[in-house]
Amino acid sequence: MARPRARLFNAPVASFGSIGARLLIVGLAPGLRGANRTGRPFTGDFAGDLLYATLARFGFARGRYDARPDDGLTLIDARITNAVRCVPPENKPTPAEIKTCRPFLETTIRRNAKPARHRTLGRISHDSTIAALNHRRSAAPFGHGAAHDVGKLRVFASYHCSRYNTNTGVLTPKMFEDVIRPRCALISTLRRMGRARVLYARETHQLLSPAQHRRWVSRTLAI
Repeated sequence: MARPRARLFNAPVASFGSIGARLLIVGLAPGLRGANRTGRPFTGDFAGDLLYATLARFGFARGRYDARPDDGLTLIDARITNAVRCVPPENKPTPAEIKTCRPFLETTIRRNAKPARHRTLGRISHDSTIAALNHRRSAAPFGHGAAHDVGKLRVFASYHCSRYNTNTGVLTPKMFEDVIRPRCALISTLRRMGRARVLYARETHQLLSPAQHRRWVSRTLAI
């Protein structure tokens, strides 16, 4: 007796994580056996195994990742989206598909209004993110570990955490962690500054002058 086929989500895949998170990760597109099947970015294929394990290691994910959208995994101050919202033919999006989906990426970036760090996974994701920010791609070229200031945003690039890249040695788990680690440390510092600012306001009910603010930031960074 033939086994029944698993039901596919097979629709545009929404972003995962809270709006306004400081870390926005932009992937390429839903994988055929991953997000296209499960309906959650990077869920169901190897790329998710590496991505979510790395986020959990640095405090940006809580719970157990079990490659299912109902596994209880939650993101902490992080949000994951894709440059292309639907699974592309032959798993590689065409320029027309990338351009068609760009307004959705622009909206996602705009809704993450607070100063944030954007992590792009792969050249297509990076180039589409730079274009969505209305910035010249030649002024912010892709390269593993590259970082670019685009307006008030800081965009970091990485090779995509796909099985192909890891199997061929283009990207190793250590390379991926080394690119993520300093960005996570920076956001952790911003978190502490935010908590300290709230406590200060609660205790003093005072506004800081520019000079006081600089001294307060200096003390907070030393915590």
